[in-house]
Amino acid sequence: MTRFQFVADHQRRYGVKRLCQVLGVARSSYYHWCRTAPERAARQSSDAQLTTRIRAAHAASDGTYGVPRITAELRDGGHRVNHKNVARLMKAACIAGLRLRRPRRTTIADPVAVKAPDLIGRDFTATAVNTKYVGDITYLSVGAGRFLYLATVIDLASRRLAGWALADHMRADLVIDALHAAGRTRGNLAGAVLHTDHGSQYTSRAFTDACRRAGVRQSMSAIGSSADNAAAESFNATLKRELLQGRRSWTTEREARLAVFRWAHRYNTVRRHSRLGHRSPIAYEATLNATSTTLTEAA
Repeated sequence: MTRFQFVADHQRRYGVKRLCQVLGVARSSYYHWCRTAPERAARQSSDAQLTTRIRAAHAASDGTYGVPRITAELRDGGHRVNHKNVARLMKAACIAGLRLRRPRRTTIADPVAVKAPDLIGRDFTATAVNTKYVGDITYLSVGAGRFLYLATVIDLASRRLAGWALADHMRADLVIDALHAAGRTRGNLAGAVLHTDHGSQYTSRAFTDACRRAGVRQSMSAIGSSADNAAAESFNATLKRELLQGRRSWTTEREARLAVFRWAHRYNTVRRHSRLGHRSPIAYEATLNATSTTLTEAA
């Protein structure tokens, strides 16, 4: 309760002048507060309505969106909002997005394998879809010391998850399945560059042959430098942050697979990406007149 409100509540019994003297406030300030009460009430009502919309947008994002994406969500819904006002109300309501955590390395290099040259040079942009991709592997804990491994192929133009594969091993078949899934999504990968780390799966003869048959040019980052495959590392960190939301693992493999499939579909079709003007990858591709196809998961 403010001092002005206290005066308003007790002024009939004690009088405004006496209460203002005791509380150390100017009567002119109190009367100004009284005159502006309707504006404050209207502002509080507007804030309450906007907070309700913010909560709905935050819940629809599975509790992952922060200020920029919620602001974009509200604007696309026809609401004229300022990001500073959204930030103020989110702070007041204790609503927050998720933050990145430091990822763990899963790269196991083959010291005798032939490495492909770096065709990307840390330029994780592309002017057209289906021209430059990044690939990586990350792990997902399913309890009791067991893991699933997720291989991804991401288009650098739209950040679309073009293909992925999930298995309980990290053999070359895992990354080959992800490559084939991307090929089914795009129809044809001929001429595209696929940039990966130097893990043994990507330097294997089997994966090299699969890339050659698909017409894909391999590109590899430097040894020991996560920045050389930063786009894939960032995707993995986002996936884990938004999927786990503070948990360390899933209880079953089935639960993990369903969660990954649901998140992957949402990532491509709904989730707003800051690099795409807060549009989803498929929505962004639509602006480039690209043919939208259904996300394909490897068998």
